[in-house]
Amino acid sequence: MSRTALRICPLCEATCGLTLTIDDGRVTGARGDRDDVFSKGFVCPKGAALGAVDSDPDRLRTPLVRVDGELREATWAEAFDAVAAGIRPVVERHGPHAVGIVLGNPNVHTMAGALYPPVLIAGLGTRSLFTASTVDQMPKHVSSGLLFGDANAIPVPDLDRTDHLLLIGANPLESNGSLCTAPDFPGRLKALRARGGTLTVVDPRRTRTARLADRHLAVRPGTDALLLAALAHVLFDEGLADPGECAPHLTGLDDLAAALRDFTPEAVAPACDVDAATLRTLARELAAAPTAAVYGRIGSCTVPHGTLASWLVDVLNILTGNLDRPGGALFPQAATDRTPRPAGPGRGFALGRWHSRVSRHPEAKGELPLSALAEEIDTPTDEGEPVRALVAVAANPVLSAPDGDRLDKALGSLDFMVSVDPYLNETSRHADVVLPPPPPAQSPHHDFAFNTLAVRNQVRYTRAAVPLENGRMAETEILARLILAVTGMHGADPDAVDAMVIDQTLSKAVREPHSPVHGRDPKELAALLTGADGPERRLDMMLRLGPYGDGFGADPDGLTLEELLAHPHGIDLGPLRPRLPQPLKTRSGKVELLPGPIAADLPRLRAALGERPAGLVLVGRRHLRSNNSWMHNVPALTGGSNRCTLHLHPEDAGRLGVRDGEPVRIKGAGGEVTAPAEVTDAVRPGVVSLPHGWGHDRPGTRTRHAATDPGANVNQLLDGSLLDPLSGNAVLNGVPVEVAPLGAAVTETLGALT
Repeated sequence: MSRTALRICPLCEATCGLTLTIDDGRVTGARGDRDDVFSKGFVCPKGAALGAVDSDPDRLRTPLVRVDGELREATWAEAFDAVAAGIRPVVERHGPHAVGIVLGNPNVHTMAGALYPPVLIAGLGTRSLFTASTVDQMPKHVSSGLLFGDANAIPVPDLDRTDHLLLIGANPLESNGSLCTAPDFPGRLKALRARGGTLTVVDPRRTRTARLADRHLAVRPGTDALLLAALAHVLFDEGLADPGECAPHLTGLDDLAAALRDFTPEAVAPACDVDAATLRTLARELAAAPTAAVYGRIGSCTVPHGTLASWLVDVLNILTGNLDRPGGALFPQAATDRTPRPAGPGRGFALGRWHSRVSRHPEAKGELPLSALAEEIDTPTDEGEPVRALVAVAANPVLSAPDGDRLDKALGSLDFMVSVDPYLNETSRHADVVLPPPPPAQSPHHDFAFNTLAVRNQVRYTRAAVPLENGRMAETEILARLILAVTGMHGADPDAVDAMVIDQTLSKAVREPHSPVHGRDPKELAALLTGADGPERRLDMMLRLGPYGDGFGADPDGLTLEELLAHPHGIDLGPLRPRLPQPLKTRSGKVELLPGPIAADLPRLRAALGERPAGLVLVGRRHLRSNNSWMHNVPALTGGSNRCTLHLHPEDAGRLGVRDGEPVRIKGAGGEVTAPAEVTDAVRPGVVSLPHGWGHDRPGTRTRHAATDPGANVNQLLDGSLLDPLSGNAVLNGVPVEVAPLGAAVTETLGALT
């Protein structure tokens, strides 16, 4: 008999509410939940295909353990025994930093992935932490840390109330938005235009989002920071800079004006290939709009000046008086945020507290660049131990990191590797133990990270839509047992992990003068928690201690888990509201407009005024029906426009002798790949585009559908040496490449920036 169940979609950052149809314990249909307080029935093709994602026959159902060189099915007990036996000797002989941790993007899309990796990192005590953030959004974290003192204090555009939205390096009609959680992002952009607002898109490609815009500026890849600096220069030069109500919370305004003096539109225009008059007009329009918001995303992060571009996005919002203002860019307030502390000076944000062993890359937000993982494994030095063992959680860096061939070989040299992954993929095939989590419908869901980035304050929670299949283990229990196995507590009750976190959190909360539970007994508070298991008790604790919580009885009308469960479609907490100065944690207690590391990096941007690409440069692109490398094994989400082709402009195709549909060779500093050519004027001349997340052609994987159309791994064109120096983020866009028909030779020397 059919029934329905609610589930928040975990397949992208939009976090849409779904109504699932369940037949005999299987998801047979998915549609948008019309009563969801946030998404209101919107669903994209990924969410509609959740049943196919859930029932993929290639998903692993039991653990795998390597025996005599081969991965074989094993019991859960055997798998965790093998993890403890493999990791602990490495720690004891070589120290905790010899064990690396790699966290992939899917961790922020699951409840378990949010709750347990921080405990794993702290318990293991390693500094060898690598995540997908350094091939994605780390520049935004770093710029926010330097500006606001908190790397996670990221203002988001107030999409539903703004009058002028400037998007740079973002294509939300296909990505559904990122670092800006907004179900039905396309509908919100159309509503902006319908109410008379203006949409400006800066992108070297004429994306679906660009086609919707009032103005599309086809900027030269990698020059986003220059363009933004020119806009800020105009605001100062023409007396248009007016921070408005934000002014009392700023420091360094005059220094900022002086630092941007050289970035005139006339100086910037030749570099970014947008004429000076257009730049001046855009700056004036932003200043004149009743409200405006500037929003930059992955295209402006994965470039040589990613941190500077991210910083300048917020600088423009500040200079136009739109930071912390309805219709501008505001700081969301999630229900599970910590109790807001009183405004005032904080500890600030530091970079480079330690460095990578080989290339001496500085840490950022506790992480080392994912691009450095291979060399940290395969390169001996006189300083410190190489990474000898690896814990990979929902990570496939062989496809997502630069120079996958080198990393592929490096992973094969490890003493031990454990992977938490539903698939035997390009990375997990190297593991000695693979621990498969259950499908999404068999897990509960709450968005811890994305609610801190949402365009409207709200809170939702869905329990598992279907029970765990026999033989499966909950992802929360997998990660709890993994923590115990690698920290020398193998065999202990996994509930002890949640109990420890609860005790530590409550013990700290009762000591904080601003906490609603100040001075109370932690054990008494723990006894008041509700929930079916440890993860739910932790969620209840965070809700009750949070900004909307009941404070364990201090506010009888406040949030609790019981209250949330009584509202299965979620609870709306209202539009974003001004919050300054409370979110600031800088040492000055103010927004520090020109932090030292930013000022020190500006000469590098100034030097870029004279740079021009000598040949073709590469950019990536997103597809609506996939998310990185996750979904290429689901037939419903492949085919059609979701293809791994190389976009190139007709002028470049004619010059190179390339015909539409024919295979071409693409050569970069890290290697060479082959892909079909797709000749289109959607890219500007001099630019080629290849999507991210493909390359499913390595032996030893078990993703049969993906292998039928493997595509090309764009990251193999990169050698990992190009990084944004402040954040350690990989440079994935604006990279020089050579292209030739498959039968022709590419030149030996790549076109460089000159």
